Amino acid sequence: MTERRQLRLNLFVYPGGHHEAAWRHPGTDPGRLLDIGFYQELARAAERATFDAVFLADGPSLADNVRYASRFRLEPFTWLAALAAATERIGLIATASTTYTEPYNLARLFASLDHLSGGRAGWNIVTTGAPQAAQNFGLDAHPVHAERYDRAHEFVDVVSKLWDSWDDEALIADQRTGVFADTDRIRPIDHEGSHFRVRGPLNTPRGPQGRPVYVQAGSSEDGRAFAARHAEAVFTAHQTLPSAKEFHADIKSRAAALGRDPDRLLVLPGLSPFIGSTEAEARRLQREFDDLTQPEYSLDLLHRLLGVRLTADRLDDPVPRELIETHGERGNGSRFQLVLDIVERERPTVRQLLHRLAGARGHQVVAGTPEQIADHIQEWFEHGAADGFNIMPPWLPGGFDLFAEHVVPLLRTRGLFRFAYEGTTLRDHYGLPRPADRAAVPTSPKDTA
Repeated sequence: MTERRQLRLNLFVYPGGHHEAAWRHPGTDPGRLLDIGFYQELARAAERATFDAVFLADGPSLADNVRYASRFRLEPFTWLAALAAATERIGLIATASTTYTEPYNLARLFASLDHLSGGRAGWNIVTTGAPQAAQNFGLDAHPVHAERYDRAHEFVDVVSKLWDSWDDEALIADQRTGVFADTDRIRPIDHEGSHFRVRGPLNTPRGPQGRPVYVQAGSSEDGRAFAARHAEAVFTAHQTLPSAKEFHADIKSRAAALGRDPDRLLVLPGLSPFIGSTEAEARRLQREFDDLTQPEYSLDLLHRLLGVRLTADRLDDPVPRELIETHGERGNGSRFQLVLDIVERERPTVRQLLHRLAGARGHQVVAGTPEQIADHIQEWFEHGAADGFNIMPPWLPGGFDLFAEHVVPLLRTRGLFRFAYEGTTLRDHYGLPRPADRAAVPTSPKDTA
């Protein structure tokens, strides 16, 4: 009998929550947003709910609009190391940029996290879309989209080689013979490419998972091609079932065309749920948050997404589609296209669009009862639109507590989600195999004697 396919669920943590006004809501305590105990409590709650992973996004620059929202960044490896110490099973996924880091340093960081967590690390591979990051790293200008992806392909190749520069059998620690490591099984990588020259080997043994899980976020044409080649999980944003189904089918088809097993590439859209005992109650809750938004913040976000400067005195006018320029660097972005599709499909007023984006920056926001939220998840899961979801609570911890208490049990009773962990690593949770060491030295008869 074929085992029933299971949902994959991550808790996507944003300081305070994903709604831009979450920090202002009475259910949020802004004084705890820099308290590691707060995040450890969240991770333990997600682990009790048997979530696959906790995910922390990151970026190498300060958001322009931090004046009005909790959009600072915690350094993810420090943060996740603290969560690793407070949990036992849940996966730990961090964003790290291929544009503004170096392969050797990043390989060390993730290898260390994977070892210290017992094999729970995942790398969300991004190329960084924020142009203001360039001047933090001595650059005059942000590299263009295609150049960032070209560098990213080589970056992943270098990091993969570094993680394979130790064979699984290289670490011996034989107290009797006094041999700690078999140096015949540790080798330089001698990589020379267009962007990097790295000798290696890594100064950290191969990790419990072989390598951390490769996650990718980005749905542009370059992003899709990158995901099909490298990713084992894809974080994406969609507003409609047809859009999500098209993306899901396209990514799987591209992976298969490259000789990969499409079942080993998980597509995980973002979902931000407002939950109430009735649909009307859930929508009232959503309006509470929307009423706390500040136009200065929201209009700045819209400008960064669409390149259009609008003013607060025109909030109830239709979004001026004719002012949105679709050519150039911004037009290559997947989030630009998502917001443009909302404008063209729904013809919203500026205020309506701002409220759509306030909830989760273009990820889908759903307001309803626990049963309606579970129905939505099940529909997307069973109709080929998603292999699971990044759950993005509007506020924390309350938004997640409601989901864990009321929606997770429904998903379990419907046979869609686990009651208990069956493995210990993130690869186990995701149903992914441990990759073989592609550069391993063949085992000789003397090694097995």
